Amino acid sequence: MASKTKTLRSGFTTGACAAAAAKAAMTVMLGNEAPAKVTLALPGGEEVFIPVAVAEFGKESARAVVVKDAGDDPDITNGIAISVSLAWSEGNDVCFIAGEGVGTVTKPGLSVLPGEPAINPVPRRMISDAVRSMTDRGVTVTISIPGGEELAKRTFNPRLGITGGLSIIGTTGRVRPFSCSAIRESIRSVIEVTAAGGFTRPVVVPGHIGARSARALLRVREEDIIEVSNEWGFALDAIKEHAFEVILVLGHPGKLAKLIQGQWDTHSSRSPSALPYVATMAGSLTGLGYMDIPTVEGVFGALSEKNKRLLGDELAANIGEAVEERLEGKIPVAVVLIDMKTNLLGQKGDLTPWQ
Repeated sequence: MASKTKTLRSGFTTGACAAAAAKAAMTVMLGNEAPAKVTLALPGGEEVFIPVAVAEFGKESARAVVVKDAGDDPDITNGIAISVSLAWSEGNDVCFIAGEGVGTVTKPGLSVLPGEPAINPVPRRMISDAVRSMTDRGVTVTISIPGGEELAKRTFNPRLGITGGLSIIGTTGRVRPFSCSAIRESIRSVIEVTAAGGFTRPVVVPGHIGARSARALLRVREEDIIEVSNEWGFALDAIKEHAFEVILVLGHPGKLAKLIQGQWDTHSSRSPSALPYVATMAGSLTGLGYMDIPTVEGVFGALSEKNKRLLGDELAANIGEAVEERLEGKIPVAVVLIDMKTNLLGQKGDLTPWQ
């Protein structure tokens, strides 16, 4: 019997939800009945219906709430309430204010200037278009996300210098299930903030373990560390557009050895294991033959200290060569390989800039 594959459901970005809430709030502000849903035009031209949880008019302002539905994407903001309050203002501009749980930009390098609410250009345009579809008057838009400040601690925002809450992001209005677009946008932003802040020798790591290892082994500042998850190809292509003096790639060989084989998306479901490559190299370098051990960590654990370093240094050299080629020779590369306990396994290049 043929298996059935579930069709994953797409959802809406935080920006699209804010725009829908703004349109619902403007509807009641103009004296109309509170809508149960609104029609919204997404940036690509698609028209969608977005449910409205609350729409009410107060003495001097209107407020509407949309509960974010991210579809089948594992988005930490799925289910949050996005509240938009509107008030008339002088002139005819649409102005934005960060309410509770919405962050404020404090560092240069992002698409929004320091001091401004962390609402990216596309969501600003969507919200403005929603308001402008109903009035030409000046309007102040205050966006609030209860609980957003706590949720923001689990995002890239603290690293980006966005304080006080979440960002209102999204370039299409749609959240595609298991899409890499959000993580890529965050990585790109971190790289741009790093460059704009004058940090010229970044340490590029897969994630939190690499970041902790960098702090333990080297003299680095938080602003030096760029976490790229599995998006090595995307991150390196973005890095080479900036005038960094040198970069240090630091991580576990089980992840980074994939780069030698041209696997620039290192997610386990989208790239083959590095184990056969590492085990073959270990056997060749040590004369022990192919090491039939189930993990890369285990291969290193089975070696003497001398052979462990021999393998680590050879892998680091090959990883550095692959990364430099991806960077088109524009930026020198050093490499540090560590095990799961943050022990040094091997290195390539001069580590003086980080010591």
